[in-house]
This record gives sequence, C-alpha cells and structure tokens, in this order.
Amino acid sequence: MLKLIPKRSLTQKPLLLYRGSLRANFSTSFVRLNESNPITPPSESHKPRKPLSRIPIGGSTTQSQKLNSSGNIEFASWKAAVLMAVTGGVLYYFFSSEKKRLQVQQDAESNRGYGRPLVGGPFTLIDSEGKEFTQENLKGKFSIVYFGFTHCPDICPDELDKLGSWLSQLKKEGYEIQPIFITCDPARDTPNVIKEYLSDFHPSIIGLTGTYEQVKDCCKQYRVYFSTPENVKPGQDYLVDHSIFFYLMDSDGEFIDALGRNYDNETGPLRIKEQIDAFIPKKEREKKKQSGWSLF
Repeated sequence: MLKLIPKRSLTQKPLLLYRGSLRANFSTSFVRLNESNPITPPSESHKPRKPLSRIPIGGSTTQSQKLNSSGNIEFASWKAAVLMAVTGGVLYYFFSSEKKRLQVQQDAESNRGYGRPLVGGPFTLIDSEGKEFTQENLKGKFSIVYFGFTHCPDICPDELDKLGSWLSQLKKEGYEIQPIFITCDPARDTPNVIKEYLSDFHPSIIGLTGTYEQVKDCCKQYRVYFSTPENVKPGQDYLVDHSIFFYLMDSDGEFIDALGRNYDNETGPLRIKEQIDAFIPKKEREKKKQSGWSLF
C-alpha cells in the first residue's frame, strides 16, 4: 500500500542537504586558506618601534641603551662648550703674547736706530781693578748701564738699591745681566772709591771711571747730560748733574731700551725679561733684511 508523504517534508529535506553541503565546503576552504597562509606570532626582531625612540638611524636597541647610560645630548654639549672655551683661551693667550713680543722687537729695533746707533758707541774706561773696559766687554751678554757719582746724596743710592733688587729677582728666574756703573765725576771717583761705594749695593755691579775726556766722551755716546767742571782743585766743592736712566744693552752691545724712574721693583724686571725673550741676534736680523722678509 502506498503511503503519501506530506508535501512539506519533501521540500525540507533537500534544503537540509543543501545547507550541510555549504558548511562542508566552507570548512574545507578555510582549512586550505590557513594551510597556504600560516599565521606566525611576531618575533623579537620584528617588534614595532616606538615613535619617539632614541635609537639612532642604522643603530640598535643596545647602542641606544649605552648612550642613555653613559651620557646624553646635554652632557655632550657641555663638554663641547668647555673644550671650546679652553681652546679659545689658549689661542687668545698665544696671539696676545705673540703680539706683545713683536711690539717689543719693533721698539728695540727703532731704539737701535738705522746706520749709527742713537744711544751707545765706542768708549774706553777702566774698572775698579784698574783693567781696561770697552764696548767690546758688552758683547756676549745683556748689560744694564747706569751713570752716576759716589757723592750723590739721594737719587743714585735709591736707583742703585732698585738695581740690586732687579738683579736678585732676575737671577732667581734664570736671567743673567751684567750691571755697570759709570761715574760722571772722574775727579773724585777713583777706582778704589767706586769699589768701596758699590760694595754697599750689589756685589756684581762693575764700576767704571777714567780721565775727564774719556768719561765725557762716553757720556756723549750714551746721550747723558754731563755738567762736571773740567779743572777741579782737590777738595773743591761742585755740583754734578746727570741723566737718570738705566740703559739696557743687548748681547750684541747695542742699545735696546731705557728704563727711567717710573720703573719699580715689579715693572723693571718684567720689562727686562720681555726684551731678553724677544731678542733676535744681529746676524739673524740682517739675514732677514737681506732676504726681504721682516717681522715689522
């Protein structure tokens, strides 16, 4: 006997089969997609970097950590500023010293004069031991020359005391100077009188005297004012005037500077050291002039 199936049952079954087929196909496609494109977790090297990271271009995280631990931009800038300040100070000191040295050389060159020296020249005198002393004895060392006389009441003793202080200070700093005292009063200042007089000031001072004409000629060479009368009787009282300068002579026996009473125990040695440090020997100066090269 045939049994009739309801119409709704016939329509529902194919629908159920169709849905099952769709699900099967979708699952199979999803599995295949996952197999062809596997999803891997992000590794340590591919982690995204922070937008404001201090890692330098081409660097690594380790380099950035070292930079942060040893210093930063502010610290590097501070060191650069200190380095620039020190470098600038050294350069300023060097150029200032060099400018001062060139100025001293120029002053000395102008004091020497051109052709015939403005101050200094040939002379012949005798020292306190009776030995001849000429301008040749000035060569080979720096000398400082002072003109005075033993009967001077105040100026000469003050200036010779100052000279003794200069000599002691210069010797401590390694500067050897030949000090010379030339009398403007040859009638009374014999070699023995000068020797005894200078012993009260400094043992290295060389005392010079001579005849009236010899002393007068020497004063003329050094442009020293000389007013001592020529014909003086023994025991006669008279006045002596003279210039009050220390004449600094270089190792070539040429005049380079005159130090007046305005130089004290500090500025006097300083000026002498400047002249000695800036000195250029005569042969070297002439060689530079012949080659057409000059510092001035």
